[in-house]
Amino acid sequence: MKTKQRIFLKNVAPILILAVLMTGCSQKPKDDTPWVPLFNGENFDGWTVKGGDAAYSIVNGAIVGTTKHDTPNTFLSTETLYGDFILELEFLVDPSMNSGIQIRSNSLPLYKNGRVHGYQVEIDPSDRAWSAGLYDEARRGWLNPLSENEAASKAFKQNEWNHYRIEAIGDTLKTWINDIPAAYLIDDATATGFIGLQVHSIKEEEKAGTEIRWKNINILTQDLGKYSQESPLDPIITKNSLTAKEVENGWELLWDGSTTKGWRGAKLDRFPEEGWVMANGELSVLPSGGGESVGGGDIVTEKLYGDFELKLDFKLTAAANSGIKYYVNTDLNKGAGSSIGLEFQLLDDALHPDAKLGNHEGSRTIGSLYDLIQASKTKYVKPIGQWNTAHIISKNNHVEHWLNGMKVLEYERKSDAYKKLVQESKYKIWPEFGEADKGNILLQDHGDKVSFRSIKLRQL
Repeated sequence: MKTKQRIFLKNVAPILILAVLMTGCSQKPKDDTPWVPLFNGENFDGWTVKGGDAAYSIVNGAIVGTTKHDTPNTFLSTETLYGDFILELEFLVDPSMNSGIQIRSNSLPLYKNGRVHGYQVEIDPSDRAWSAGLYDEARRGWLNPLSENEAASKAFKQNEWNHYRIEAIGDTLKTWINDIPAAYLIDDATATGFIGLQVHSIKEEEKAGTEIRWKNINILTQDLGKYSQESPLDPIITKNSLTAKEVENGWELLWDGSTTKGWRGAKLDRFPEEGWVMANGELSVLPSGGGESVGGGDIVTEKLYGDFELKLDFKLTAAANSGIKYYVNTDLNKGAGSSIGLEFQLLDDALHPDAKLGNHEGSRTIGSLYDLIQASKTKYVKPIGQWNTAHIISKNNHVEHWLNGMKVLEYERKSDAYKKLVQESKYKIWPEFGEADKGNILLQDHGDKVSFRSIKLRQL
């Protein structure tokens, strides 16, 4: 009996030792990252609700967001704004919900009446399974979906706690879901903003009272280079490129980001030899100090466009003046000055005297139809040195000017009201001014440094 017992123990001992060793090997190394908690587990100090009025509560040290009818998207947001950071948190979401984590987001009075906008790390328990993809809330939509990342799509755990790691450092955004690399985006639309926990709006037929929970919300803002992790994914770069959705909807790049292809001088059969530079993905007209079209001169697309939708980013220098013209006829005005066409005005309203001039006062301010129609006074303009976005839509002679996601004016081209404005302006000397069925797109040289990028158009 004793012999058998000794044999039994001899056989089991190595197994026990191996099990202990395997258990030790499977444990993660201790995390020595100096995380700072964003949520204290007891109250909402440092947080505020924006957007809607869905309910937030605290249960067992976790934040609980609950859906509600008849309210827009709601965001429990940090009162502190964050630029560069690494964020980790866990969430448990009802399978019927859609939600997200806002980062570098803002709520500004002049932008859609304070609507929350900015980068969102998606929480998507649907069959699409794009959790940890990057969406641009209330602006551009999907920037980095997971349609090409099957591993990340499969990493989401239904009805269980999931873990996110989010890095925002400079213009680089990276995400992981349950330690699987999910999104990798290079984009510089917003440098700083709050972090927000979204409870998405629901339709009337959807059930109210469904819940999403967040816990272990920790952030790091110091020594980010030391703690940043490499991602094996190829980055999606938004500058001078098209998103998958834009390609699907027929957009094309008018400038490839590095060459003169598709452009020429407005009064030349080639691109200007001086006055314009292309560097770091930016197309810039250099300052000449001589006023309109005395440096390199205006540049225009080689192609003509009729009904179209145009978007581009522009960056002004202090006191700068420039413009984006459309339905340009380069056969008009072969002499001094700019080529003739309708103009989306680009101007430093604060410092340039033109802001107080024009056929109608204010009709030379940024976003205006130059010298004809003033843009809305409640427009959202980013500071000098930051990128703004111009957006022009022209279809069946109905034209709209948009600035940074806000419509700032609209008019009916060729209408009696439009023709009256022209007859009261300096453009009355040009027969049928702005009424061409097709024309060039023009970027103006007005003697000041202005930069352009991500110039894209789709024909309607």
